[in-house]
Amino acid sequence: MDSQLAAKVILVDDEEEFIDLMSQRLETRGLKVVAVTSGEKAVAIANDQNFDVAVVDLAMPGIDGIETLKQIKTRRPDIEVIMLTGQATVQSGIEAMKHGASDFLEKPVDLNVLMEKIQQAKQARMDALKKKSEDEMKNILKSKSW
Repeated sequence: MDSQLAAKVILVDDEEEFIDLMSQRLETRGLKVVAVTSGEKAVAIANDQNFDVAVVDLAMPGIDGIETLKQIKTRRPDIEVIMLTGQATVQSGIEAMKHGASDFLEKPVDLNVLMEKIQQAKQARMDALKKKSEDEMKNILKSKSW
């Protein structure tokens, strides 16, 4: 994968072994990964750093995955969020999608599937940012009298 096109990902899960292993595997495939063990840390870091995608575990102590999703999307609506869970329910999937998750995957997650979903989420973010900048440019040009 071309390093200029590498997605920057924040990986959020309270299971340290899982995030250590998963972040190594994602980095080996060319992604830039920041791994944190709580929703609170994820929200704070997402406020200060630019990410393409957040991969967030649903069940965590403190603020759970849904609340983490809500807070990240409130502060940074351009970040795409993929939810991961070991105990998926239709209800939790609907709740996550209602609050802006781009996808919902069950653990154990297939690394190839996760990579594909991350690339799709990054592309969706790039498309949205491009459209936003084009709309802003149109508004600027409309407001000028030249």
